Amino acid sequence: MAPHAPSQAGSTDPYAELNPEGLTHPDSMKWTRHAPGVIALWVADMDFPVSPAIRQALAERLERSLGYPPNTDAALVSALQSRLSEGGLSDLPAEGFAFMPGVVPGLYAAVHALSTPGERVATMTPIYHPFHLAITEQGREVAGAPLRAGASGYEIDWEALEAAVSGARLLMLCHPHNPTGRIWGQEELARLRDLVMAHDLYVISDELHAELRFDGRPFESFAADPRVRDRTITVTGPCKAYNTAGLGIGVMLSHNPELLTRVRGAAGGLMGHPSALSYTMWRAALSGGRPWLEETLGYLQGNRDLVTAFVQEHWPWARVFPAEATYLAWLDLRAHPQAAQMADFLLREAGVALNPGSLFVPDAEKPAYEGFVRLNFATGRPLLREALERMDRALR
Repeated sequence: MAPHAPSQAGSTDPYAELNPEGLTHPDSMKWTRHAPGVIALWVADMDFPVSPAIRQALAERLERSLGYPPNTDAALVSALQSRLSEGGLSDLPAEGFAFMPGVVPGLYAAVHALSTPGERVATMTPIYHPFHLAITEQGREVAGAPLRAGASGYEIDWEALEAAVSGARLLMLCHPHNPTGRIWGQEELARLRDLVMAHDLYVISDELHAELRFDGRPFESFAADPRVRDRTITVTGPCKAYNTAGLGIGVMLSHNPELLTRVRGAAGGLMGHPSALSYTMWRAALSGGRPWLEETLGYLQGNRDLVTAFVQEHWPWARVFPAEATYLAWLDLRAHPQAAQMADFLLREAGVALNPGSLFVPDAEKPAYEGFVRLNFATGRPLLREALERMDRALR
């Protein structure tokens, strides 16, 4: 396995030697879930080594005490204020940061604090499954607005979203969107903000994948508009962009410290706190990890293009749109005779592990998403190509 970031296009592939045998080790959930030889393209972490800047910082941190870290990290807050301002989250106060072990606890806390049992909570489906689980597991009702396929990507169905937010107090937004890979553009964000104001909604915006953008696309945070700042909680973290999911840390952000205290307090002592190494890792990612990230994005974009071209060439009956962000491809394979069990079929017949589309919708919508799968393309290009060729043989 290459110990460095991928090189520029045209040079030797640094990840050409990645293989299931080398990636399978006891510390990997992704590569130990299935039988030996299965190519694991399911859970969202990368198969690449982390940035040298992060590894060096962690090694240096291990030379010091591993006692309780401070409740907050002033240096990390300052670095995040600078980085988040690039997406329009300017003027975030220091008291507008609440660190936590990951973004998912923030989703649960927001549902708990900003809605009541039996109440509708709006979101757009399909969606990262902790969204709808945070709703249903706390006795709320998912008010889902299914996205629709447009000419060049998935789009918001505004009529469905208007219906979904009727009677709701909370909108859960995923931006960039997992699993479709959309970055909501300026016109969409403006219309979303108008809807939020018209219906007097709170918003929790999961912006975890914001740094994983392709084709030079810009990103604007939902709370970049001052109109919605006081009613919005933003959650983010380093784990997707810097491949550090095993070092759990995330943050809830708001320009409204009182709202942040309300949401953070809803979890009481149940949420826990990040580790000392997690703070160190995130500081190192922000101070020295950007060159690694930029080169990794170049490699991922090549993988995205490989998946898109392969599907379009070999499976004209299928549908895939190039992801604008994330390292996830959302494949519509509903036209295949095995659609009803597509993920199980590909695991059994191709030896490729993917997420079933039904994972990303609440129970009522599951039948409509049979035949969809989510594919994680953050692996070595030869291994990705082998997985696609295995799938092709099985689907034929």
